[in-house]
Amino acid sequence: MKRHQVLILLLFLVFILQGTVGFWLTPSSLQGKINPNFMYVAILFATIYHHRHTGLVLGLVFGMLHDVVYYGEMIGTYSFTMGVSAYIIGLLFKTPRAPLPIMMTAVILGSLLLDSMLFGIYKLFRINPDSYNWALLNHMLPDLLIHFAFALIIYVPLRKQFDFIAKGPKRSKAA
Repeated sequence: MKRHQVLILLLFLVFILQGTVGFWLTPSSLQGKINPNFMYVAILFATIYHHRHTGLVLGLVFGMLHDVVYYGEMIGTYSFTMGVSAYIIGLLFKTPRAPLPIMMTAVILGSLLLDSMLFGIYKLFRINPDSYNWALLNHMLPDLLIHFAFALIIYVPLRKQFDFIAKGPKRSKAA
């Protein structure tokens, strides 16, 4: 099996775990406030360590899956915001072997960018009546802390996976 297919299967597994196990791990008092998106953090890793176009495509595909499965008010918001924000983060951080501080900065900025774009779209179509300051303090910053902690946990395994993908399979020359 190719490494790219393994990456897509891992992203799909993170998507499944985000919806099942993530719900159980969230305290009941915070279930309406926080909405962690672990799949987006993995897409940011793909954006930084592979290529920004990969992040764009993965963001569009898995964002549409996210729209269809979880949120039915507007189809396409997560697809658009995940794809565009992953592409923008890929443009800002063009480091092929980004160290931990740069990757964590990318996760923080990407999380804020995703949530801010979602807030703007929902505000534009009058779905969200709250102010940006309230949403920042009550939704975006708790999500950002959870995304940061998740990124710290998966940094080493995903970086090794992307290093292995970058090397590619070794082919022996036929005599």
